[in-house]
Amino acid sequence: MTDLLATLPYARFLGLKTLVSGDEVTVIMPFADKLIGNPMLPALHGGSTAALLEMTAMAQLALAFPSPRLPRPINVTVAYLRTGRPIDVFARARISRAGRRVAHVQAEAWQEERLQPIASLTAHFLLDTQS
Repeated sequence: MTDLLATLPYARFLGLKTLVSGDEVTVIMPFADKLIGNPMLPALHGGSTAALLEMTAMAQLALAFPSPRLPRPINVTVAYLRTGRPIDVFARARISRAGRRVAHVQAEAWQEERLQPIASLTAHFLLDTQS
C-alpha cells in the first residue's frame, strides 16, 4: 500500500507511510517542519491534514476495490476539530457505502489519542468501472 501512495507526488512530499492490518489501512504522516502552517502556534497546515485524509480514503478504497486506477474524488468535506500539533498524524478511513460506481467514505485523523481526532473527512469517490 505504501507503493501505491509513492506513485502520488504529493503523498511523497508529505512522506506518507501505510500500515495494513487485515482489511484496514492506517496512514501515517510523520512530522516535518515543512508541514507547519502557523509557525506562531506552531500548528500543522490544514491542507496537509486534508490531503492526508483524502489519500487515506483513497488507500482504503484501493484496498477494498483493487483496480489499475485510483478512485477519483467527487466531493470532499473536511472538518477541522482541533489544532494539529507538530507531531506525527495517523488516519484511518471507513467505507460507509459502496455501489458499482460510487463509494461514500469517512475518515479521521488523530495524533496521540485516537478518540480525540484533529480532523474528519466525508467524501464520495468515483470507482474505476473498467476492471
